[in-house]
Amino acid sequence: MKINTHHLDDLALGSVFLATGGGGDPHIQQLITHQALKQYGPVDVIDPQSLPDDAYVVTVGCVGAPTVSLELLPSVDEAAQTLEAFEDHVGRTVDAVASFEIGGGNSMIPLVAAVGRGLPVIDGDGMGRALPEAQMMSYPIGGVRPTPAVAYDYAGNFATFSTDTTETYERHIRSFAMAAGGMVMTAEHPMTGRQLKDTVIPGTLSFTIELGRVIRENRGQADTLLEPLQEVFAPSIYGEVRQLFIGKVIDKATRIIGGYDIGEATIEAFDGEGPNLALNIKNEFLLAKLGGRVVASVPDLIVIVDYETSTPINAERLRYGHRVAVFAIGCPNFYRSEAALKVVAPRCFGFDIDYVPLEKLS
Repeated sequence: MKINTHHLDDLALGSVFLATGGGGDPHIQQLITHQALKQYGPVDVIDPQSLPDDAYVVTVGCVGAPTVSLELLPSVDEAAQTLEAFEDHVGRTVDAVASFEIGGGNSMIPLVAAVGRGLPVIDGDGMGRALPEAQMMSYPIGGVRPTPAVAYDYAGNFATFSTDTTETYERHIRSFAMAAGGMVMTAEHPMTGRQLKDTVIPGTLSFTIELGRVIRENRGQADTLLEPLQEVFAPSIYGEVRQLFIGKVIDKATRIIGGYDIGEATIEAFDGEGPNLALNIKNEFLLAKLGGRVVASVPDLIVIVDYETSTPINAERLRYGHRVAVFAIGCPNFYRSEAALKVVAPRCFGFDIDYVPLEKLS
């Protein structure tokens, strides 16, 4: 498969949906990716299973608070320059580029890095959605070390990292991002082809494009979106799809704390009757409660779309008065494993509840 400019609208739509509010708004990244593909040609997308076991793969993406991505605008060269700096740092040539997360702007950045360096990009990612912290990727959960790593800031400065654990790396890279204005580009989690095959969430890049096509072809009031979503997700690695709520945003507040967008949102039914839906945010929509009752939680996906157009909405673009529909989707089975739940269960985000799969919640 090759990704060209005509795929980007669907990739952007699908990636915002899977971002569950986070990942950074893809609009600027889409413009940059469009320019890169016009300049260099289409990018090759390869099945992770086709990669040689001794291939050298690195992940590329942005780290920081998504709100800042609306202000610190990257150039068309930054992703490729970050990858080149990584190769210089480790003294080794990269064979393929992989994604941190398929959600939001970070779905586009690996394409720009790959095509700028003449490399293929992996059909898969490290989350199958967006999550806020490095240790929550499937790669470190599967034993891949995060470093050596290289970060590039908006002023053209590079920093290198070598840490003993992913949790330590998360603290260091987050501190660097905050010191550098709130957002940096990184190349990290280098791994072999064998390690990639064992840890990647497969097929998510091509699936995201297909998901975006379905959303585009079913634009209109969100009441009509549930059935098409159920049809596209049914054969996928994801689980059940359900509509949680329809209403208008009556309160939303976030602030940047520790390099994350942290806050809450409240949605009221259009008729004002019944309990409100409350959402907790840490870059992504993590917990949904209806009248105090949990109706969906991380690692399952909570997604908000515009009620009139069915367009997915990032958390940083959610506003008071927005008329919205809220959906929930079961996460890939990888994230229901014991090893994964140690770092992505609700208690890992400070919520005093155990994870209950979406299909078991009434």
